[in-house]
Amino acid sequence: MPKSREIHLVKRPNGMPAPEDFAMVETDVADAADGEVLVQNLYMSVDPAMRPRLTAGQELNEAMMGGALGRVVQSRHPDFAVGDLVTNRNGFREFFVSSGQGLARLAADPDLPVIAYMHAMGMTGFTAYGGILHIGQLKDGEQVFVSTAAGAVGSIAAQIAKIKGCYVVGSTGSADKAAWLKDEVGLDAVINYKETPIKKALEEATPKGIDVYFDNVGGDHLEAALRRMNTLGRIPVCGFISGYNSGHSSVSNLSNIIYSRVMLRGFVGTDFLHLHDQFLADMAGWLKAGKIKTQQTVLDGIANAPAAMIGLMQGKNAGKMLVKLAE
Repeated sequence: MPKSREIHLVKRPNGMPAPEDFAMVETDVADAADGEVLVQNLYMSVDPAMRPRLTAGQELNEAMMGGALGRVVQSRHPDFAVGDLVTNRNGFREFFVSSGQGLARLAADPDLPVIAYMHAMGMTGFTAYGGILHIGQLKDGEQVFVSTAAGAVGSIAAQIAKIKGCYVVGSTGSADKAAWLKDEVGLDAVINYKETPIKKALEEATPKGIDVYFDNVGGDHLEAALRRMNTLGRIPVCGFISGYNSGHSSVSNLSNIIYSRVMLRGFVGTDFLHLHDQFLADMAGWLKAGKIKTQQTVLDGIANAPAAMIGLMQGKNAGKMLVKLAE
């Protein structure tokens, strides 16, 4: 019966999450019974979409949920062997027992690092892939804008657009991230919205307008993009970071959707599961060919999970925010 540490939400955040909103709790985890496995998590994901659940959805004084990659350390289940790597939604804890429901064995490509399956080859990459190609209906050579383009999802979406021969503009909030997007990723134009107002900068960066805006922000970014959308443009809405802490994100020109006949649609990764096999093949090929570049910010140990969540909301991460829980 191993000891496990887990992170509980003990208080609803008032705006930006704070360390006192969380607590680390040590628990005893039972050994695997018949039909069960005991899993030790190796990495857990920290994502912006977790923030709304802290306000409503995540139960207080219970282990938080999040994506994770773990290893089976005990098995009395016919479908899993000791040593199997499994993806799961039981992050924010070191060990857990499972009947197998919600676990997926990871058939990792031996030519790719395992950590890639927490980023480009995982749900992060799949969200970007399906969001821009399926929801955004991206066509080769179009004009594309991606907000939070140095983030985990945005960086993949922007690079897929470049692979498709598009003119791609990305926005970010720091000089270091802007330099990475321009010099390493090769975007056509990069906006640091903390240095130049997004409305003015986007107008200058999109002389041919915008066909697809991959929206991670809402608020002033969405308002600026709506001014630049071409007729029959598409806006796949992946996130609304501008409103996650405040609870609201105002946009004054939604009527532009009508006049430019713009499609604006929110989505989640489960909307296009039929694309998953093709995604894995495409993304593995792009990564091996060096066409997709990634960044990870990895904090060590379960005790740093709250700091990872807070740092993510403050934009302190470069690329994907992860917490390493075990070797």
